[in-house]
Amino acid sequence: MTEGRFTDGGQAEKTAPYQIESVGRACRLLRILQNESSLALFELAEISRLSRPTVFRLVATLQANGVVVKDGRRYRLAGGFSPGRRYKIGYLAETGETSFYRAVTRGLVESAERAGVDLVVLDSQHSPKVALANAERLLAENIDLIMMFQCYAQVAAVISTRASSRKTPLVAIEIPHPNAIYFGVDNCHAGLTAGRYLARWAQQHWKGQVDEILLIGSPRAGSLPEARLTGSLLGINEVLPNSAHAKTSMVNGDWQFDVSRDAVARYLGRSKASRILVSAIFDPSALGALQAFKDEGRLQDCAIVGQNGSIEALLQMRKPNSRLIGSVAYFPERYGEQLIALAFDILTHRVLVPNAVFIKHQLLTPDNLKQHYGREMQPAKTA
Repeated sequence: MTEGRFTDGGQAEKTAPYQIESVGRACRLLRILQNESSLALFELAEISRLSRPTVFRLVATLQANGVVVKDGRRYRLAGGFSPGRRYKIGYLAETGETSFYRAVTRGLVESAERAGVDLVVLDSQHSPKVALANAERLLAENIDLIMMFQCYAQVAAVISTRASSRKTPLVAIEIPHPNAIYFGVDNCHAGLTAGRYLARWAQQHWKGQVDEILLIGSPRAGSLPEARLTGSLLGINEVLPNSAHAKTSMVNGDWQFDVSRDAVARYLGRSKASRILVSAIFDPSALGALQAFKDEGRLQDCAIVGQNGSIEALLQMRKPNSRLIGSVAYFPERYGEQLIALAFDILTHRVLVPNAVFIKHQLLTPDNLKQHYGREMQPAKTA
């Protein structure tokens, strides 16, 4: 015997004696999403004949447990939209040597598992030759989509051409590839954020006087990532118009700590300036520059801002009076969920995907570390 109950919409529904009503309602929402791909909250409420507050609580619980994903104002199943269809996605990582790359990979692996996606992960080991070979391997495995995080512009066009010939969609993470959907930071805007902060720091500590500006880049990645440095220079000059007369130098840090440290050491051998603003394309380069200034006994001559908000940079900023004064964070631990959602959008053709998907960035400084990461990242006190 069944008993009648009333839904939030006033309609009678039949429930078994031992059924948990909230679970039944959640299952109803899941069945609706399975048939409709994605829906806004009010659409879910209308179709399910439940009140909006009830639907909101249910989908919030499903989202917290990785069953439902929210894209903007719409909800969808985390496992995709085609029952029985299991996608196979390839991820080509640049390296596993830095915390930023490891965080991207870890988040992507976890998100793919929750979404029911088969993910093939390959490491290019900082080598264009290995990156190209890995791309060939992924294409040979009949991958549904490839995500690339490799920094060598000279093989980007080759990889894109071969993926296009196989009609395999390509997502380029941080480093643009021809005919690929770009996923990453708005480089010029991130650079502006860094430059403006460097200039404001100089106003506070050097009365706005700057002798030299040092930019640490990496030409091998192409022109777009270098826009971080162009933006930095624009930001410095915007806040400190007189800085346009300061000497500006650029060195190649090749995205790496050791290379950046050595390049900055050579620069310091030529420069006797005592107020140098340093903007780096990547946190390992910022940390390499900091080490070079320290080795030369000239830490007080610099103020440095990096990019990525890596754990190594955050730990350095915790130190009292650190001259790594900030890093523009991209929160790589969040990439995975966004990338898997983007992959489903591409593969299911349910929405028109733009050519570029920009992630949010945030300037981290010693003053706001606790706000973003809690007490464990509170700057250490001076002894």
